Amino acid sequence: MRIAVLQVAYTDDETVEARRKRVADLVRAQRGADLVVLPELWAPGGFSYTEWAERAEPVDGPTVRAIADAAREIGAVVHAGSVIERAADGADRGEDGRGLWNTSVLLGSDGAVLATYRKIHRFGFGAGEPRLLEAGTDVVTVPLPGAGERALVGLSTCYDLRFPELYRRQTDAGAALFVVPAAWPAARVEHWSVLARARAIENQAVLVAANTAGTHAGTPMGGRSVVVGPRGEVLAEAGDGEQVLDVEVDLADVPAWREAFPVLADRRL
Repeated sequence: MRIAVLQVAYTDDETVEARRKRVADLVRAQRGADLVVLPELWAPGGFSYTEWAERAEPVDGPTVRAIADAAREIGAVVHAGSVIERAADGADRGEDGRGLWNTSVLLGSDGAVLATYRKIHRFGFGAGEPRLLEAGTDVVTVPLPGAGERALVGLSTCYDLRFPELYRRQTDAGAALFVVPAAWPAARVEHWSVLARARAIENQAVLVAANTAGTHAGTPMGGRSVVVGPRGEVLAEAGDGEQVLDVEVDLADVPAWREAFPVLADRRL
């Protein structure tokens, strides 16, 4: 499987509309990839909290539509990163009644939505996401088209990476691949790198983590997007600027490694 990880860099000077067009064109440039992965909140701004309510949109809004069109043109499955999802009129607005979620979207090669995931762990220590957004409640795994009958992908987002129980739940559901879009800051980028490898090692799974670069709302971003194999080996890693990682991954290596080194079978808890 050929995977393209798009580490998108941007600043507050770029408009959302311009960024949508630029990133959709960047997806189009990945023709030949089987899976393309974008970062968290690349359109509304990863740390642009004050703009989120204004920039919120439904799952079928302009950001996802732009990426769906690009996915259809190149015939690839695309993880569109995440958007600030606004609840539809009359729909459930969540436990706190805010009606906003940090929602990631996986698109098929025909542009149709395969799955959505509302971020469970909200970053901000009482500010930011916890104050503005609803928490997701569902652990999401979904069959990955073209990756074999039993290949499941587990969806998570950024801060979720700090919570290993989420990934163990996905592993127990059969996930062989974790996809993690993020807006992880430079101040803690070493945590990002270690946690990405840890989640892959402890679950004997492939992990694809797409971070942003640039500066959002005065916060320098960490970059260092990474693809990690089931043995914990780094298959590709980006620097701190805009970059595309183009990686060949064999998902059949996951069950082979789990059988050869059956650590998961020794769990007691």
